[in-house]
Amino acid sequence: MKIHLSSVFVDDQEKALRFYTDVLGFVKKHDVPMGADRWLTVVSPEDPEGTELLLEPSGHPAVAPYKTALVEDGIPATSFAVDDVQAEFDRLRERGVRFTQEPLEMGPVTTAVLDDTCGNLIQIVHSK
Repeated sequence: MKIHLSSVFVDDQEKALRFYTDVLGFVKKHDVPMGADRWLTVVSPEDPEGTELLLEPSGHPAVAPYKTALVEDGIPATSFAVDDVQAEFDRLRERGVRFTQEPLEMGPVTTAVLDDTCGNLIQIVHSK
């Protein structure tokens, strides 16, 4: 068994697509109209057949309180592996990304947390 799909709830799918592709560097995998919304996934360009991230609409009534609570408590909605957190932090900060946690070494891992502009905090991490 392996993880096939994970999702983040986003306030605006088009805005999320631009952020996750143009800023973070993912590539669009699926974009299927589904009424007012879309089945919209992105993948890593390093693993185009790997785990897909669904940019899921935040329309369900339970989503807003869930997302608000996570952000208020500083809890990332998900985590992405990178080769070098400091280098990604520098690259993304130059692109205007707002971080809520600068790179922090915690034993064998280094993490940083960014705001995805769509209502989520996202952690980037690398292991030594």
